[in-house]
Formats: sequence, C-alpha cells, structure tokens
Amino acid sequence: MTSATLPNRATTAQTCQWLSEKTGAPWDLARLLEHGLTPYVWLEYAADYAELFAEGITAYAAPVVFIEDTQRLAAGSEDVLLRFTRDSDRLAIQLKAPGLRRPLEDLRFFQRDVAKLAEEVLNPKEVAPVQVAAPMESQKGISKEQILGAFGGIVKLDLEKALAGGQGIFGDDGARVRKNSRAGKNSHLWNPVTLAFGLHDVHRVPMSHLKKAFATQPVLREWKEAWLESLALLGE
Repeated sequence: MTSATLPNRATTAQTCQWLSEKTGAPWDLARLLEHGLTPYVWLEYAADYAELFAEGITAYAAPVVFIEDTQRLAAGSEDVLLRFTRDSDRLAIQLKAPGLRRPLEDLRFFQRDVAKLAEEVLNPKEVAPVQVAAPMESQKGISKEQILGAFGGIVKLDLEKALAGGQGIFGDDGARVRKNSRAGKNSHLWNPVTLAFGLHDVHRVPMSHLKKAFATQPVLREWKEAWLESLALLGE
C-alpha cells in the first residue's frame, strides 16, 4: 500500500498497515493515539444528537478528542465512546450522558494526518529543551479557592461543584493533580493552564476571557509564561 492508495478516511487497519510499510515498524491503535493521531467517527444526522449538526449539514467526521475517550481506546475498549467532541462548526461540545457509542470499526483517520505522522517519524526534528520558570509553591497547581477566584467570574457553570466532582477536565485525567498525601485525601491542586484550555475546548469559555485572567489575576502570575508558551504552540 502506498500513500496514493491510502483512503482519505482510512480505517485503523489500513492506517496501521500503511505506516508499518512506510516506517518499517509495527503499529496498532494504541501507538497511533500515543503519537497524537486524531481518530474520527463519521456521523449522519439523527434527532438524538441534532445539536452536533449546523443547519443544512447532514453528515460530518466527529473527532475523538476528549482525553478519557482516547485513553479508553488506547486501553483496548471494544467500542468508541464520545462524551466530548466538536460539532460540525468545529466548536467543542459535551454530549448528553452517557455519550454516543459507535463500533470500533467506525474509527477513521485522515490521510493527510497519517502522512504527516509518517514524515515526523521518519524525519524527527531535534527540539531544544525549554526551561520554563517553575510556578511558586508546589510547581504543580493552585488550590480550589484560587481557581474559583481566578476563573469563577468568567464561566457559566457551577465551578466549585465541578471541581468537587472531579470529572472530565476537572479530574485526575484532566487538570487536577494531588497534593502530598500528608495534606489530606480531599486536598487537591489544579494546573490552571491545563484547566483554562479545557474550559475553552469543552465549556466554550471565550479565549479572550481566559487571556485576560492570566494577564490580570495575581494568583496566575507565576503561570503566565507557561500559558503564553502554550498559546504560541497552538497558534493562538
């Protein structure tokens, strides 16, 4: 199989076979995800999840982007679960619980993304290590009270309840990090940079509001350099 014959929306098997022949190394779904390749599921309009479709759109490729959904795939799940994705207008959206399930065989990878991955694997670029100033205190995160003070006024959800629930972007697989065990089992820290991007991607908090928070909130001052660096990497 060559790049000319790899379909635009390739199956997992087609993608792995093409990459194996191209790179001379074995590939599987877990390795594709480890290298950051985004899987998609082709969705056709249905009333149960009409909120995913803009007016006039009847089908589109929905990306599997939520970290818990991709980790589930990498661990060997028997199907695809979409709990957060992007709608046909490419806006982040949370699906109604328990989410949308599709057969594992429905996963697709775009040819352009696969070709780019092959190029990166065959011609790795040397990246100089970046020294980022360590945030004060634990170098890990800030407390619930500090998160509420920095972001509470710019979100439309009950942020305190979300932090306590510890699900999705607010949990250990998202922005939450644990303090030293001696600080108590219910004592947590949150990485404000990771949380800010989650608030934007999942809860549609405007990027302009988040940028203002990092520019004006004293508690985020030590995190501003890491925030600006992340923005630059993402082209924001």
